[in-house]
Amino acid sequence: MQALLAKWFDWPPVWTLGGLLAIWVLSWIPLSFGFGGYGPGLALAALVLGLWLMGMAVFRMRAHRTTVIPHRLPQALVSDGVFAISRNPIYLGDAFILLAATFWTNSPAGLVVLAGFVWVITERFIKSEEDRLLAAFGDRAAEWFTRVGRWI
Repeated sequence: MQALLAKWFDWPPVWTLGGLLAIWVLSWIPLSFGFGGYGPGLALAALVLGLWLMGMAVFRMRAHRTTVIPHRLPQALVSDGVFAISRNPIYLGDAFILLAATFWTNSPAGLVVLAGFVWVITERFIKSEEDRLLAAFGDRAAEWFTRVGRWI
C-alpha cells in the first residue's frame, strides 16, 4: 500500500496542492492581523514570480534535454538561466504559489504551511536529487552547489 501511495501521491505538485488546501483551511481561523489591503497585490506578484520561475526552469531543462521528473536520472547539469539564481527554481516557484495563496487568503498562518512545504520538499526530493547530480556530474555539480543556493 505504501508503494502505491508513493507512486501516485508523493509528487511535488501533490504536496503543493496539499499546501494550498491547508492554507485555505487555515484561512477560516479568524486572526486580528493579516496583510490588509496589500494582500491581493502581493499575491499577484508572488503568483507571477512563481509561475515565471517554473516556466523558465522547464524551458532551460528542455533545452538541455534533461528530465523535469523527480527521482529520474538527470541527463545534463543545468546551471544557467534561473538555475544560476536557485538550484531548485521549480520548487521555489511552488513555494511562491503557496506564498501567493497565503497573501490572497489574508492568512499569516499560511507561512507555517510554507515552511513545512520547504522542509518536506527538501527532505523528500531535493536531497536525493542532489545526490544523483553529484554522482552523475561530480566536481561540476559540487562547484554549482557552492555557488548557488539550494532555494535562493
